[in-house]
Amino acid sequence: MSKAGTLIAVAMLAAGCAGLGASANDGPNVLTTMGFGLPDEHATARVGLFRQKYPGIDLRITEGAFDEQQFLSAVASGEPPDLVYADRVKLGGFAARGAVQPIDECVRRHRVDLSVFRSAALRQVTVDGHTYGLPDFATVKLLIINNPPVRAAGIDPAGMSATDWALLAAQTSTLTESGGGRLRRIGFDPKLPDFVPLWAKANGADLISPDGRRAMLDDPKVVEMLRYTTDLVKAQAPWASFKAFKDGFDEFGAGNQYAKDQLAAMPMDSFYINTLATNSPDVDVTVKPFTDRAGNAFTELGGQAWAIPRGAAHPEQACDFLVTMTAKDAWVTAAKARRDGLAAKGRPYGGTFTANRDADDEIFSAVYRPNGNRIIEQGVPVVLSLQEKAFTLPPSPAAPDLIRAWRSAAVRVLNGQQTAEQALADAQREADLALRRVIGR
Repeated sequence: MSKAGTLIAVAMLAAGCAGLGASANDGPNVLTTMGFGLPDEHATARVGLFRQKYPGIDLRITEGAFDEQQFLSAVASGEPPDLVYADRVKLGGFAARGAVQPIDECVRRHRVDLSVFRSAALRQVTVDGHTYGLPDFATVKLLIINNPPVRAAGIDPAGMSATDWALLAAQTSTLTESGGGRLRRIGFDPKLPDFVPLWAKANGADLISPDGRRAMLDDPKVVEMLRYTTDLVKAQAPWASFKAFKDGFDEFGAGNQYAKDQLAAMPMDSFYINTLATNSPDVDVTVKPFTDRAGNAFTELGGQAWAIPRGAAHPEQACDFLVTMTAKDAWVTAAKARRDGLAAKGRPYGGTFTANRDADDEIFSAVYRPNGNRIIEQGVPVVLSLQEKAFTLPPSPAAPDLIRAWRSAAVRVLNGQQTAEQALADAQREADLALRRVIGR
């Protein structure tokens, strides 16, 4: 058995077998997906367009979040879905495990111009010169500041940033409120462990080598970053209390942490400006780029990709689907549908941000219009200004393991189980072992 096959078999044993493809009773025209849903017009309009173009295909969307172990198990069992929708950062690992297949022939057959995709997004789906998926949405990370408490503390929101770490720590101390032994407002949430790559980059460090084959988690700059950010949290409250307070936020509702003055500032994914604009349009916030320690604006680009699993029953039809879903015309159709759908509910449209540069050009010249919502009118220009300044984690054959390693390290430090040096030394050993297991170095 090949190394990739062995790795998938191990995953299958660990997770239990679970086929996600069409059943034996299904017709030959059934096309199945995993990891995708139909929550809004961005999804339904594009799926509707595919169904119009390919009426002979019985498309079955299995709604639900992507489950990595379930996916690997389905591939190992020989019953994968025809398509998988997953975080781009993990695609390199799936390619190394042989869990997804190259789509070079698909790209050639449909004459897809890969240059229209944002280069950072395209890098994440390209492994050893082969294309393994097509990028879908594109999100960036930015800074959202709650103006009233910041101004009340004598701090100008426009001048608040993550550039000067000593100043940010002092401001965080000023903005944090506790009473009766309980945290009442977080001064600054660094968003650990999710935003570890962003903070590492801000301190001049990469977590993974450019070729994705070496982890650099014990780099002194990474250690310094993790010590600083975890101290920033622990200075406000013990991690258990800090996390419990956050878990109580009505993050996607009208009573969110900005509206209820439970948070002064944090970095956040760009989709959240639409959430705030829709659910609490009058909340007074400042939206700014995140900055490195030299004051340079930068961000991390994220998002999902469509890929075709190894052993998919209908790879040609799956190719037709992923090309349709990521094409300019589908995105523009979806953006118009989303805009009109929100307008019918009396809600503002804050744009549609994709990994397809041509689609975004059309959307922000012909579909999106400033609508008087201050959050959106601040946020859209910031997002557009950051998209070409973004970095991404390179595709790595052990990507899922590396992500688990640094996330677990951050949590151990937050819990007080280890120092940053100890946690990242352990994480480095875990990452090295995972890389040896996958690529044999």
